[in-house]
Amino acid sequence: MPKCFYCKKDYENPKGLTLVMNDGTIKHLCSSKCRKNMAMKRRKVRWISKTKKEKVKENLVEVKEEKVKEEKKDLVEVKEAKE
Repeated sequence: MPKCFYCKKDYENPKGLTLVMNDGTIKHLCSSKCRKNMAMKRRKVRWISKTKKEKVKENLVEVKEEKVKEEKKDLVEVKEAKE
């Protein structure tokens, strides 16, 4: 599965556009939205930054859940040691 050069999203192969530049680099674009924004040389677009923020939030939630599990294990160990 190729990854979009502009929005960094994985997409299915028959969909999208593949650009081969003069220097030999290959750029995959998932949609016309990405193609048009790249042509206009936009870099900070709201819909890209939202997906990045969502990924960061998901990672934070996972880390917090792991910490809670570790703290529960520590509490159980302390209770067992006291007995």
